[in-house]
Amino acid sequence: MKALLLTDYKKLEVTELPKPEVGPNDVLVQVRACGICGSDIHGFDGSSGRRIPPLVMGHEAAGVVAEVGSAVERFRPGMRVTFDSTVSCGQCHFCRRGRVNLCDNRRVLGVSCGEYRRHGAFAEFVVVPENIVYELPDSLSFDQAALIEAVSVAVHAANRTPLELGDTVVVVGSGMIGLLVIQAVRLKGAGRVIAVDLADHKLQTARRLGADVTLNPQTTDVVQAVRELTEGRGADASIEVVGATPPLQTAIDAVRKGGAVTLVGNLAPKVELPLQAVVTRELTLLGSCASNGEYPACIRLMERGAIDVRPLISATAPLEEGPGWFDRLYAGEEGLMKVILHPTGE
Repeated sequence: MKALLLTDYKKLEVTELPKPEVGPNDVLVQVRACGICGSDIHGFDGSSGRRIPPLVMGHEAAGVVAEVGSAVERFRPGMRVTFDSTVSCGQCHFCRRGRVNLCDNRRVLGVSCGEYRRHGAFAEFVVVPENIVYELPDSLSFDQAALIEAVSVAVHAANRTPLELGDTVVVVGSGMIGLLVIQAVRLKGAGRVIAVDLADHKLQTARRLGADVTLNPQTTDVVQAVRELTEGRGADASIEVVGATPPLQTAIDAVRKGGAVTLVGNLAPKVELPLQAVVTRELTLLGSCASNGEYPACIRLMERGAIDVRPLISATAPLEEGPGWFDRLYAGEEGLMKVILHPTGE
């Protein structure tokens, strides 16, 4: 099969690899669309430590069932499907308690971190266990469906964040996940959503997708502006989707006493934490990792247009053009958001 292989850091090659073997509980998917994730870009240069070559990356995907294992009951060849990026064991302490995103034996498609190597979906075919596969409605295109994984991350973050109807929420970072979080917290009942980002073009998209107020830290004192909008108190909650010290500081400073800060961004392994501000203002810090069973809800939300991913798709391209698009995304080309590759050329 044709696959986009990370042969060395910053080096991608379209090559031929054996088609994956199908186990009894597996589903072989012919990949029609696979999105380039920000984590793939950070893996591209080795900075994340979770994309050790050689590896086929890619975990935001959708396609058609090509073959099923002998024990598979819910799927058959020809069905349109997507799948979770997290492969959970179903047997450990956390899986048995419905916390599959915390699985002790968790593996992620398209990740190689030394402990394991799991090829992903920048290929004509990928094999995944039946328990993480979901059928798609005809109304969702494969390109839209490739973003369900990202939507599930945002919806999980919104579910983790304690909100009451009418609350003010600050979303720090208006990249892909941040723009989806804006839509998710709006659906959860936020009365005012404030988007924060360094790029004005991202803030314009944030307004289009539901942000009431947009703030650029380069031109505005974000914390002061939030206080002026909330009678001096601060926001009820904030969600940080970058993963670095300055945006974390903003997320903490922008909430009121007793507020909640949900951490989604995972860019840096360590950040500075203003401990006294958290303790003396009795803030609640929550981590949010991947998703935990939100796929069916996300599919329904997207099917009825409650969450719209179409404005986030910047380009689609055949797999052969993948190396060039990785270079452009790595260079930080302005205006590029989500690029989706088509391994089968359809």
